[in-house]
Amino acid sequence: MTPAAPVVLVPGRWHTPHHFGPLRAMLRQHGVTVHTPWLQRGSLAADTAHVQRLVDALPEPPVVLGHSYGGSVATGLHGAAHLVYVAGFVLAEGESTADMGGTSALLAAAVAESPDGTTRLLPERAADVLYHDSPDDLAARAVSWLRPQGPGYGRARPVRHAWRETPSTYLVCGADRALDPEMQRAMAARCTRRHEWPVGHCPMLSRPDLVTGLLLGVNARRADGG
Repeated sequence: MTPAAPVVLVPGRWHTPHHFGPLRAMLRQHGVTVHTPWLQRGSLAADTAHVQRLVDALPEPPVVLGHSYGGSVATGLHGAAHLVYVAGFVLAEGESTADMGGTSALLAAAVAESPDGTTRLLPERAADVLYHDSPDDLAARAVSWLRPQGPGYGRARPVRHAWRETPSTYLVCGADRALDPEMQRAMAARCTRRHEWPVGHCPMLSRPDLVTGLLLGVNARRADGG
C-alpha cells in the first residue's frame, strides 16, 4: 500500500496554523504527516516563497490545501502532488484577490483598518462571519487565534499558476458568510474536481471530519494514479 503523501495546510488572511488544529489532529490519526506553515510574512511573494521552501524540503510532493487567501499561495507553488482549495482563490494570470472580489458585506463590516494599512477582524463580529457553524466555545477560541494582516495582500498576483498543470480539487463552502459562494463556484470550474457542502467559511473547524475524508480521498486517488 502506497503511504499517504504529506499534507501542507496553508491558512487564509488573519488566520494561523491554530485554526487547522482539529483537522491536523484527525489527519495524524490516519497516519498522515501534516505541516502548517505560518504566513503573514509581508507579501504574497514572501508567503509563497516560505511555503515553497517547505514543499522543496519534503521527501515527496505533498498535497497542499489552501484556505481562502491561502489558495493564492498554493496557486504560486511548484512541486505539489495535488492542490485542494477550500473557499480558496484560484487565480489566473493577471488576477488578484481584489480583482476577484466576492467579499461579503458582513466581512467588510468586520474589518478594521489601521492608518498604515494593516487590517484586523473585530472580535465581536468575526465569529458570526467566519465560524457561525462551529460550536460557540470553538468559535471563541478561533477568534482569539486571529492575527492582524499587513497591507497589500489583496492586490498581489501570483507569478505561477500551478492549477494549470497540477491536479486540483475545489471545495465550495455553500453557506459561506465571508466569501460569495457563487464566486467560489466560478473559481471551482478551473479545477479538476469540485465539491460543494453546506458549510461556512472554515470547515476545517466546523467539519474537520469531512475535510479529513476529502484529503484522504485525494491521497487515495493519488496512490492509485488517479
